[in-house]
Amino acid sequence: MERTRALLDDAVRFVGPLGQTVGADEYISGVGGLAQIVTGADQHEVIVDGDDVCIIYDLVTKTEAGAIPCAGWYQVRDGRVAWVRVYFDPRPLLEALAS
Repeated sequence: MERTRALLDDAVRFVGPLGQTVGADEYISGVGGLAQIVTGADQHEVIVDGDDVCIIYDLVTKTEAGAIPCAGWYQVRDGRVAWVRVYFDPRPLLEALAS
């Protein structure tokens, strides 16, 4: 988590299907919570356009949902991640967590 925190702008904003955060510490806290059910991420593609980066990946969980296809859109300012927007269908994960 320290390595990830070092890449973030202090005021980083995150928006995803399961919530949103403002600030690097809140973002790291959210990632830490997600780490309880995630075993990894299988990266498929990275697309860079100036300060915008899109990463297409499967978020691999240890739930019945298994691997969840995701797209993450990151904007970098002054060498740090300023905001993150993640897109995925949360229904399989929510169903797995409810059972």
